[in-house]
Amino acid sequence: MPGTILVGSQWGDEGKGKVTDFLADKMDVVVRYQGGNNAGHTVVVGERTFKLHLAPSGIMYPHVTPVIGNGMVVDPGFLLAELAALEARGIATGKLLISANAHLIMPWHKEMDKLTERWLGRNRIGTTGRGIGPAYADKVGRLGIRVQDLLDPGILAKKAEAVLRERNPLLAKVYNRLPLDGEAIVEEYATYAEALRPRIADTSLFVWNALREGRQVLFEGAQATLLDVDHGTYPFVTSSSPVAGGALAGAGVGPGWIERVIGIVKAYTTRVGAGPFPTELEGAAGEALRAAGDEFGTTTGRARRCGWLDTVALRYAARVNGLTELFVTKLDVLSRLERVPVATAYRIDGELTEDWPMTQTELHHAEPVYELLEGWREDISGVTRLADLPRAARAYVDAIEKLGGVAVTAIGVGPGRDQTIAQQAGSAVAWRPPAQEATSREE
Repeated sequence: MPGTILVGSQWGDEGKGKVTDFLADKMDVVVRYQGGNNAGHTVVVGERTFKLHLAPSGIMYPHVTPVIGNGMVVDPGFLLAELAALEARGIATGKLLISANAHLIMPWHKEMDKLTERWLGRNRIGTTGRGIGPAYADKVGRLGIRVQDLLDPGILAKKAEAVLRERNPLLAKVYNRLPLDGEAIVEEYATYAEALRPRIADTSLFVWNALREGRQVLFEGAQATLLDVDHGTYPFVTSSSPVAGGALAGAGVGPGWIERVIGIVKAYTTRVGAGPFPTELEGAAGEALRAAGDEFGTTTGRARRCGWLDTVALRYAARVNGLTELFVTKLDVLSRLERVPVATAYRIDGELTEDWPMTQTELHHAEPVYELLEGWREDISGVTRLADLPRAARAYVDAIEKLGGVAVTAIGVGPGRDQTIAQQAGSAVAWRPPAQEATSREE
């Protein structure tokens, strides 16, 4: 079973780009299975930093075949610009394959995304405005245009005309916008068709054959568990399924091929956009953590909301993804602290719970219950062995393993490829804090 799924265990921005890049050296194929260019993965190679949005992170290795899976939505103009930028920096992109069944982001999707967010006002979701949600909505509504439609100009024109018969009146009468020119759009997308034609493939068949041949395949998600459209903090979520189950549908393979499900967990917690965030830090404390971790969005540049590690959410992610191991990132960011709070439970309307709340109302009312762990002051960014970490830092990693109930097999102590400590899986025991001993503390 040579398949490995890599999934974010929080609200995204856990460092999936770094982890994919770290693992890709031993992979033959890397498949991105959901999302679009609303996600950004940062990969640091030596002194150079690469910010990827649509291309799978495995594209940095010449021996890897990177694949854009059928579960993605693709802005073809953006993709071609990203590939050209990589080529200009010496990264070969010729092996990239694109699923014929992936859906295209069209100009009306981007227009509707921005207009809807403005229309919602204070109730807006906090999207990137890049058309991802509307593209997925059209996919489900059977109005979508797929990558394979680029290969048939007649089909492309007919589908665009059918959609705009409904969208243009909506744009004009509801949003007071000018109608979109269908002919101009089809002409523009025809140029993308010629550029992408050699890359379009039956990627499900390609990945299946790779797995059958025993080649190592990594399935890379964007966003994360708590942004999943089914299992996240709905409606403040993305429009696809970043969880491990989404990798199977988004790449077109069965569960029997999967051996490992690696959860990425940042040593603290962040989220971008609106929505509940029980351990969020307000004011100066949040600003200090944001500055220490350089917590600004790869795609939008937006400041990320920052807070302490939430192991209630981590246990939930372990459950819905079936995590087999954890990769802890950004441990170095916490080096400045004397004490590090970790949320072990929630108090909701006076009741203590150690499980993820069933309803959104309960989550909005959740107050984190913290355990204070000893901090460390040493710079750990150059540490390469677990034994060389400060005692308190090792204890913090042990606490993540026990609180999450999943073995920690790697630790990131900086953004670079070489700033990773790999270790043997420990004996992760699902830890349940005794209710009578739990204490709450405002930070």
